[in-house]
Amino acid sequence: MSKKVHEFNDIIRKLRKDLFGKGPERIHTVFVENMAVSTLYGNLTPTERFIASKPEGLKMVHASRTSMIQELYSKKTPEGMEELMGTKLLHLFSDIKVEEDLAISVFIFEDKISE
Repeated sequence: MSKKVHEFNDIIRKLRKDLFGKGPERIHTVFVENMAVSTLYGNLTPTERFIASKPEGLKMVHASRTSMIQELYSKKTPEGMEELMGTKLLHLFSDIKVEEDLAISVFIFEDKISE
């Protein structure tokens, strides 16, 4: 794994840990043109897993895990991310499969990402 990927994953992990009280246990990121595609494993807290055991709770956990992240990134790019990538973050698309505790985030940057 390149140093840039490792540092990018650390930024994601720290932000989610600060926001939800738990960061992903494992992150796999690939850079493609002007996108960073991150697959995040082991995201949920024990409380979220308990809440998600009921259908209405599952919807609530899904909504909070997707909308909170997207709202946060739309207000302020995480510290150090644009400097590390050497380009401006334009958009973030994020979703989570609560039942499998698997999330994906696609970061779209203004310019092509260089390794």
